[in-house]
Amino acid sequence: MSDVYIPGVKSRFNSEKIIEDLMRLERIPKERTERDINDLQIKKSYWQEVGKRIDSVRKSANFLYSFQNPFNERIANSTDDSVITASATRESAEQSYRFTVKQIAQADRYISNPLDEKMKIESGNYTFTVGDEKISINYRGGTLKDFVEVINRRGRDKISASLLAIQVGTKSLLIESKVTGEANRLSLNDDAASLALRLGMMEVANDTRREIPITENTVQKSGQSSQNVKINEGALLVPALSSASLPVGVSLSADSPVMLKLETSTVVDNNGIQNIPAPPPGPSIPASGSATYGGITIDNEPSIAPIPDWKPPAALQRHDDMAVLNLVFQDGTSAKLPPISDSGSPVSRQYRLSDIAQGRTIVSLNVENSNTHRNVSIANVEIFDPTATSGGLKPLNPVSTSRDAIITMEGIEITRPSNNISDIVPGLTINVKGVSDKPVEVKVSADREQIKESIISFVANYNRLIAELNVLTAPTTTGVTRDREGNMVPVYSERAERIVDELTYLTADESAAMKRRLGAFTGDTTLNSLKNNLLRTVSAPYPTDLDRELAILAQIGISTSAGSRGGYESSQLRGYLQIDEEKLDAALENKIPAVKQLFASDTSGDLIADTGVAVNVETLVKPFVDTGGIISLKSSTIDSRIKQDERRIGTMERQLEAKEQELKIQYARMESAYARMEQMSTSLDNFSQQNRGNR
Repeated sequence: MSDVYIPGVKSRFNSEKIIEDLMRLERIPKERTERDINDLQIKKSYWQEVGKRIDSVRKSANFLYSFQNPFNERIANSTDDSVITASATRESAEQSYRFTVKQIAQADRYISNPLDEKMKIESGNYTFTVGDEKISINYRGGTLKDFVEVINRRGRDKISASLLAIQVGTKSLLIESKVTGEANRLSLNDDAASLALRLGMMEVANDTRREIPITENTVQKSGQSSQNVKINEGALLVPALSSASLPVGVSLSADSPVMLKLETSTVVDNNGIQNIPAPPPGPSIPASGSATYGGITIDNEPSIAPIPDWKPPAALQRHDDMAVLNLVFQDGTSAKLPPISDSGSPVSRQYRLSDIAQGRTIVSLNVENSNTHRNVSIANVEIFDPTATSGGLKPLNPVSTSRDAIITMEGIEITRPSNNISDIVPGLTINVKGVSDKPVEVKVSADREQIKESIISFVANYNRLIAELNVLTAPTTTGVTRDREGNMVPVYSERAERIVDELTYLTADESAAMKRRLGAFTGDTTLNSLKNNLLRTVSAPYPTDLDRELAILAQIGISTSAGSRGGYESSQLRGYLQIDEEKLDAALENKIPAVKQLFASDTSGDLIADTGVAVNVETLVKPFVDTGGIISLKSSTIDSRIKQDERRIGTMERQLEAKEQELKIQYARMESAYARMEQMSTSLDNFSQQNRGNR
């Protein structure tokens, strides 16, 4: 039935199929050009992938010697993180420091008695002072919860408040300063003071602050150099080998918070020079006289006073003792205060008297300077209650009292208002966490882990680039075949596929993508030259004047390791680098400056690195990825070819459209002519039959 001709429905000669077959032949050049465009786009993506790999190598090489290079990074480690933690910047020197924490910095925190959680706070002007900053809150009245929210909202990062559940239906109000340090006391004034008294948070404090006067009438002097004890503008100077006593006269309970505050300074004679007295002159002997007679004078025999041999006094043995402060009690006993430290400028010191006196009455403060080469001065001696605020109030139940952090570094006492201290050692910040009885060592060292990670990253990026170059430039084919669609495809050799199979770190999809790229640029001189130059660069020797025995990467455990196991593996001959971590760790432990020079060093003295593995690798690959570089040029060349082929395809499409239209017209005319011929033939047949019938 398919061959039955139906006029107006089906072409007599199957013209559509004939035209399609003819057009299929006409489209072959266009389809070939489209495949060329697709191949060019694939090659462009390959070049772009190579560019990404090269850029990764360039960046990791540059990082090894740029101003952000890891060789200048520092880390700080503490022997006891519960006491001190620390962080270091690139400016800090590699060194160890010993700190002892005597006191951590705290802020004032006051808590009230248990309160009915439904109680109301009256309206008023509530004023809080933290150090020199005043915070005034004009409160309109409300619940405890609302009062807390207002304080937190308007506390300006200086104060905060919270409610603590004590029992069912009751809560205690906690008001705290957010700023540590003795100078940042939290004071409550105006209606805040009245509220604190009413809530049992504060009580009226007795004025316990008392200055201990230093005058000629109060100071008692003693010792070998007591005549040199001086009082100058309220400061007491106690020279070496002398003592002085100040009357105190205070009796305290065992739990009293009262503190003794004073300033100390020292002057040390580090030369240790001692003047040796001259020998004594001996007795003065008068002249023996003479006698004259008859013009003759006879002198008497001179008198003789035998003088024993003189022995100079023994040199004074140097004696150093920093525990020069003592408290003397009414029962005749005494207690030494903690040792002071040498300082040419006054250093403030505080002592909690109840911890030392233990309920005994303090009679005097003594300065007993048994040092032979050190003068000691004290000034501004006073006794005060640290819990009393500037508003004349004293917290009934202080959770904590504001105070400074007190630490010693290498025997030097340091006071800071914060537990975060960054102004002692340049580039080093220490965070005080707790009190310690023994020194805590903080060691600043190079960040070896970051250096190692940066080197490993460089090697990894280098290996990925070498793998990409090996795959793209490999001689891969043993012939060609056709796929299911009839396209010609290369047949990969077993040797070529082994290049991809050796890359065991690839996923299945990555491995398949690599195999599709096999041999894409076989014979490309640009990529082959890059690969060979990279291999020479990473295996070449470099000057390292800090260590003459360190000149190549293999000496820090980075090499191709070819033949390391008594033979060789094909993968070891492809240029991949391997890392011996144990050898690398040893080099980073002892030879960081030399390792740094191996990757980058300045041989011209202009402070710009001009040679080294990292410098030379970056110099080698930079032209490939720079703006307008080799990769960009390759991509733009392919883009030009793609645009040219696209224009050809556009022309071909117009030609094919015209050709197809022409064929349709021709075959339509043929169909029409044939139809007319058939019609004429039918008319002739009918005419002939009619004539025969008429006969």
